[in-house]
Amino acid sequence: MSEEQVLISQCIKGEADAQEKLYAQYSKQMYVICLRYTRSQLEAEDVLQEAFIKIFDKIDQFKGETTIGGWIKRIVVNTALNSQRSKLYMFPMTDVEELTSHKEEELTLSGFHLEELLAMIRALPEGCQVIFNMYAIEGFSHKEIGGQLNVSEGTSKSQYSRAKLLLRNMINQEERRSYERTK
Repeated sequence: MSEEQVLISQCIKGEADAQEKLYAQYSKQMYVICLRYTRSQLEAEDVLQEAFIKIFDKIDQFKGETTIGGWIKRIVVNTALNSQRSKLYMFPMTDVEELTSHKEEELTLSGFHLEELLAMIRALPEGCQVIFNMYAIEGFSHKEIGGQLNVSEGTSKSQYSRAKLLLRNMINQEERRSYERTK
């Protein structure tokens, strides 16, 4: 039995030391995911806590068909999505015109720190933020996103296009500010 399998077995038995070890191993990585789907650190911490409660409650359902990290990530993403769903219904998403620029710009992010990028993603409107995370970062298709959020595939695509445009504008604005400070 591998060390990971032993840890999972101990978590299934409810051993607190094993649960603490699993949490320590994955919490930082999962916290970053929570930050991408929420508006504040406090909200991200709440989502992370709720996700790990679900993880420990359902760890006996882990079948080993994927890695434990992948399984945990899926629960964290789903918990974050469930947390955002009620907010999305308060601000319904509608199809917006296809937002494209005549000149496709290359998005360079090497000059930005993770915290700056997370802040930009968190500044997106709720629908754009969730769809951007699901499509660009988590790798869901627009069809899958539509199914999970109960919106059309076209709405998912247009919200993603809008998110890219808004992020591009934020990055350009920040680059201009940075340039002007160095003058």
